[in-house]
Amino acid sequence: MLVQHLYQPFDIHYLECDVCPVNEHRLTFFEFIYIVKGTGIQHVNGNTLPYYPDNLFLLMPDDVHHFEVGATTTFLFIRFNDVYLESQKAMNVYDLPGDWVRKMEYIFQHASHMPGCIMREPSDKPLLKTLIDAIIREYVNQKVFHREIVQQLVNTIIAIVTRNIAVALPESTVAQSAPSRDMISYIQQNIYFPDKLKAGHIAAQFNISANYISEYFKSQTGETLQQFIINYKLKLVENRLQFSEMRMSEIVAELGFTDESHLNRSFKKHKGISPSEFRKKTKSLPQIMADN
Repeated sequence: MLVQHLYQPFDIHYLECDVCPVNEHRLTFFEFIYIVKGTGIQHVNGNTLPYYPDNLFLLMPDDVHHFEVGATTTFLFIRFNDVYLESQKAMNVYDLPGDWVRKMEYIFQHASHMPGCIMREPSDKPLLKTLIDAIIREYVNQKVFHREIVQQLVNTIIAIVTRNIAVALPESTVAQSAPSRDMISYIQQNIYFPDKLKAGHIAAQFNISANYISEYFKSQTGETLQQFIINYKLKLVENRLQFSEMRMSEIVAELGFTDESHLNRSFKKHKGISPSEFRKKTKSLPQIMADN
């Protein structure tokens, strides 16, 4: 199977075609695909779905896909890899609520459950189309600072995508009470600050007894507060191992583990293998697929 790589951090590709130029292939990067015009079929990870104008698709590393073009189709491909994510991360301050990095992590957590167009809010579609049109103009005209402007437009699209994924979460998630959803949001926003994740601190933030908060959280989410925090941290560790070249010591420092031994024990309990084994396994997948 063909494996498609991205050899620069960020890339835009604008294409009109009657036949998909690439057969079934596996990605090693992230990709937004916007259908400017045209109809056809998208095949992704065994799912077969029609596509129409103004659809937006999100593909993740290791996704397998191709298109069957029906009517002549114009695609806009927005591609970026872990190098781009790390550069964006470096420009963000972690204590700003709702920053770009947290939006990406939210997408990582939930997007795989949403085959097909990820735009679920009708009122967001005209806004998305305006942003896409602006990206196309910048791409075609290539005026000074066009790349920086495109990146800012893409970051706005990411915020819109995050909202649409939240709208489309499974009913069991949506059914959670407003306080528990707010707690989850608080934890995600402060996952890099261990002191802010202590039960007493969270209890004070939400005016709930420190002795009752874990029981309340479990009744709303099915997990205790500490289970949710460690599981969320370990999902972020998975992302770091798979999509970045961060050293174990850097992951330990970023996510507040006591030391590398603590990270190793927690991760092995979570995944059944050590972090280094997980990284080796996930990093080798694209090469294995390329050899087959």
